[in-house]
Amino acid sequence: MDIAVLAEQFPIFLQAEEGGLVQQELSFMILLFIAAMVAIVVRRIRLPYTVALVLVGLVLSFFPNFLGFSVSSDLILAILVPPLVFEATLHIPWRKLKKDLLPVLLLAFGGTLVGTFLVGGLVHFLGISWAAALAFGALISATDPVAVIAFFRSLGVSKRLTILVEGESLFNDGVAIVIFNLALAAGTLSGSFGLGEALQSFFIVAFGGVAVGITLGYVVSYIILKNVDDHLIETATTVALAFGSFVVAESFGQFIGVEGLHFSGILAVVAAGLMVGNIGFQNTSPTTKLTLDNFWEFLSFVVNSLVFLLIGLEIELTQLRPNIIPIVVAVLAIILSRGLIIYTFSWVYGRIQPRNRIPFNFQHVMYWGGLRGAISLALALSIEDAVFGPEVALELRVMTFGVVLFTLLFQGMTIEKIINRLKLAEVPPQRVELQRRQATLSAKWAGKHELDRLRDDGILFKDIWDSMGQVYDEEIQAKKADLRAHLQDFPELELDMYLQAREDALSAERSAVGEASRRGFISNEVHDELIVELNNRAAALEIIMKNRTRGVEKWERENE
Repeated sequence: MDIAVLAEQFPIFLQAEEGGLVQQELSFMILLFIAAMVAIVVRRIRLPYTVALVLVGLVLSFFPNFLGFSVSSDLILAILVPPLVFEATLHIPWRKLKKDLLPVLLLAFGGTLVGTFLVGGLVHFLGISWAAALAFGALISATDPVAVIAFFRSLGVSKRLTILVEGESLFNDGVAIVIFNLALAAGTLSGSFGLGEALQSFFIVAFGGVAVGITLGYVVSYIILKNVDDHLIETATTVALAFGSFVVAESFGQFIGVEGLHFSGILAVVAAGLMVGNIGFQNTSPTTKLTLDNFWEFLSFVVNSLVFLLIGLEIELTQLRPNIIPIVVAVLAIILSRGLIIYTFSWVYGRIQPRNRIPFNFQHVMYWGGLRGAISLALALSIEDAVFGPEVALELRVMTFGVVLFTLLFQGMTIEKIINRLKLAEVPPQRVELQRRQATLSAKWAGKHELDRLRDDGILFKDIWDSMGQVYDEEIQAKKADLRAHLQDFPELELDMYLQAREDALSAERSAVGEASRRGFISNEVHDELIVELNNRAAALEIIMKNRTRGVEKWERENE
C-alpha cells in the first residue's frame, strides 16, 4: 500500500505538512507540558486527573488560535486510540478474563446492540431519522473507563471488577464502531441496506478484526519476542504491532486486492494486545519485559493526557446551550439504557452461572462507571454533512459533546464516593497492618542486600559493613518477630500469604520456562508441555483461592 493510499485512508498523515510540522510539534509540546502541570496539581487536590484535563481543555477552548492544533476523527481513532487499547490489553491476564469472558461479551456485544436501539429509539422522537438515531446510539454506546480504572488502581478495588469494566470497554469500542459504520451505510444507501446484510457485515468486520489481531500477535509473540534477545528491537516491534494491526485490519481489502473489504481495527488491536500480554511476555527476557512495561506505561500516560485535553478543546460550550433539550434527552437516554443493560444482562448471566454471578455492588459501579470519551467523540467528528444533512450532523455532534461532558464531569467526579459507599475499597485493618509489616521487612532486606553488594565490590570496608550489617540483622529479626506475632493474632492471613506466594512462584516458573525456550535450552514441544502443566496447577490454585474468597464473603455476610 503506497503513501497516497494511506493518506487517503487516514488524512491525519497529511496534517503535519498542511499545518506546518514546526507548528504541530510546538502544539504537541505545549499540550504535553500542560498535562504534566495538571498531573502535579491533582496530586494536591482530590480531583481525577482525566477530569482535570478536560476542564483545562475547556478553558483552552476559549482561545481557539492559541494552539492551532486540529482535532479530527482520524487523529483520535488511528493515532491515539491504538496505543491506549494495546497498553490496556497487555495487563489483562487471559486466565482471569476467561473466567468472566461470557459476561464481558454479553455486555460488549449484546449490550451495545441493545443500547444502540434503546438510545436510538429515544433520540428518534426528536425528529431525527432512524439511520441517524441509530448512528448516535452506536457511537454513544462506546464506554471509556480510563478515569474509573485509575480510581480502581489507586483504591485497590477487586481485580475482577476491574476486568469486567475494562474488558467490556475494550470489546464494545470495536463493536460500537462496526454498528456505527453500518448505520452510516444505511443512511447513505437510503433503504437498500437490509437487516440480513447488516448482520453479515457485522460478523465479518468484527470477527475478521479479531482474526487479524490474533494472527499478527501470534507472529510477534512466537517469532520475534521468543527468538530476538534485544529489548529495543522487541519494544519497537510491539509499537509496530499496535499501529500495524489497526491499519492492516482497516485496509485489509487493499492488501489482498478486494475493494471495500475491511475489518475492525480496534478489535484487531485488542486481540493483538492480549496475545502479546499473555504469550509474548512469557517468551521474552525479564529485562525486555521491564522495558516494555515502562515504555507502554509512559506512552499510555502521554496519549491519555492528549486525549482528554483534546476532548476539552473540541467541545464548544457555546453550542451546548441552544441545544440543551436534545442534550438532556441524550443524557437521560444513556442513563436509562445503561441501567437496563447492566442489571438485565447481569441477571441473565447469574441465571446461567449462578456460582459466578456478578455481585450487586459490582453492578452499581459498572452502571455508574459507564463513562463516554474518546471513541464517542471521534465517531461524532467523523459524521459528514452529506450523510444525514448538515443540521442533523451538527445536532449529533453537539449531543455527543454534551453526553461526554456530563459523564466525565458528573459521573467521573462521583464514582469514588460510590465505590467508598459500597465499601469496595475497604481493606480490613489487620490486612493493612500485614501489608505495612511485610513492606517494612522487605525494605530492611533490600538495605542489607545493598550493603552486601557494596562489600563484595570493595567499596565498603569490612569494619563498616560489620557495624551496619549488625544493625540491619537486628532490625530484620525484630521485623520478622512482629510479622509472626501479627499472623498469630490473625491466622487466616497466613493462608492468604501462602496462596499469594504460590501464585507468584508459579508465575516465576512460567517465566523460567519461557526463558529456557527462548535461549534454545528446550524444544517447543517441551515448552508447551511444561506450560500446560503449569497452567493446570495455576487453575487448581485459582479454584482454591476462589473458594477461599467465597468463604470469607459468606462469613462477613453472616457477621454483619
